[in-house]
Amino acid sequence: MSDGTRTTDTAAQDDGRVVEIERLWTVFDSEDGEVVIHRDLDLTIRRGEVLSLVGGSGTGKTVLLRQILGLETPARGSIRVLGRPVGSLGGREAAGSVGMLFQHGALFSAFNVLENIAFPLREFKILPDELVRDAALVKLQMVGLSAKDAHKMPSDLSGGMVKRVALARALIMDPPLLLLDEPTAGLDPDSSDGFCTLLRALHRELDLTVVMVTHDLDTLYELSTRIAVLAEQKVIVDGPPKDVIAFPHPFIHNFFLGERGQRAMELLREYPFAV
Repeated sequence: MSDGTRTTDTAAQDDGRVVEIERLWTVFDSEDGEVVIHRDLDLTIRRGEVLSLVGGSGTGKTVLLRQILGLETPARGSIRVLGRPVGSLGGREAAGSVGMLFQHGALFSAFNVLENIAFPLREFKILPDELVRDAALVKLQMVGLSAKDAHKMPSDLSGGMVKRVALARALIMDPPLLLLDEPTAGLDPDSSDGFCTLLRALHRELDLTVVMVTHDLDTLYELSTRIAVLAEQKVIVDGPPKDVIAFPHPFIHNFFLGERGQRAMELLREYPFAV
């Protein structure tokens, strides 16, 4: 489905830049004064990547996703999405460029599954009413659910189903850029594996560029083509998983090479495409 809302800078498209973040500052007020989260942070994300953002608590990973989405504004610096300053994208234009899967799904509790998926189409009047249901059903099936799930309420869904419905809603306007905030958090191992398989297939079939925040090392290794590490108020290193793991920094050593990272390292060896 194409709604004609994508407006991009040709030069940025030609060299593959999807997100450009330059000299970004994020500053919050606190009782003790201003707290700087990001200082002169630079990051470029290119077409087709699955880039994972990792970092310790308080490094502003989810905040950065929200800034890319346009929900929050940095104190300084610039963010361009598909060649456009993110602040210049209107609501419909932004929704047609970027989809986001929030950590807990963020489904509307008073809407059924189909109404949740269709919400952006109805909000921005993208399609005639008679076609909205059909478009939402297509996305429902795309994420591995069936028409019999369409009229279920969020309270009737398992955790894995909530994630899939939220993903269908994020993709309903066919955005080229997908943001994922802890996509497998709270899922059991089988559901997590199934969701990763789905994401990998959609990334390939829809030619998506994906930016993901995750603490789950299995998910990280299974999906990432590149990792960017947030520490010391900036991106201290980015690159393929193998290169990032070799970077000498206490956070990287503890996160990737500590006891909890050993099983995920075995996955990395089993799936060499991740490096």
